[in-house]
Amino acid sequence: MRPILFLFRSVYYLFYHQFAWTYDFIAALVSLGRWQDWVSSALPYLYGRVLELGFGPGHLQVSLNENHLQAFGLDESAQMARLASRNIRRKRFIPCLSCGYAQNLPFATGAFDSVVATFPSDYIYDPRSLQEIWRVLAPGGILVILPMAWITGTLPLERLVAWLLRVVGETSGKPGELPAAIKDRFDHLRFNLRSELVPVRGSQVLVVLAKKLD
Repeated sequence: MRPILFLFRSVYYLFYHQFAWTYDFIAALVSLGRWQDWVSSALPYLYGRVLELGFGPGHLQVSLNENHLQAFGLDESAQMARLASRNIRRKRFIPCLSCGYAQNLPFATGAFDSVVATFPSDYIYDPRSLQEIWRVLAPGGILVILPMAWITGTLPLERLVAWLLRVVGETSGKPGELPAAIKDRFDHLRFNLRSELVPVRGSQVLVVLAKKLD
């Protein structure tokens, strides 16, 4: 779930590019302040050399470095790359970021132990993206996707935001249900697919885990 996708669907490109500096504010707004915690839900599943697709402002990159993982990132937005680079350097880490597309990853075969994408747009389910991810993963490596989160709190504002997310299609079904559309994208691919539900402060985050089969 890209937070700005459902608020400003018609001008999404501008908010991820020219107005990249607003991303954190919008993300915090639509998640009721949970966005960074949602993104951090991916950390326990990542290991070794990690490639993040769609790194945005770079907060997960910082967390990966803080956890002594080898962090690399790829994003198609040059504006986000500049913003993320500044955020990473501010924490005294060296950014290892590239601009490009998941459908044509500029990395060697078997280069990464983990690949992660948090709340990505549909590019992540493009068969070309999944084939490229499979290629750059080492044997037994894992793809971690956070496709959506459900706000489950009972306060009026929480219930309102949860309803809005359902209305605009950013969440579907019961919390924890892996949408059939996601399952279908992995058919005939050499991944072992499973999912987990992670509780985060009055919300639940869906974590999709796809292990590379040799």
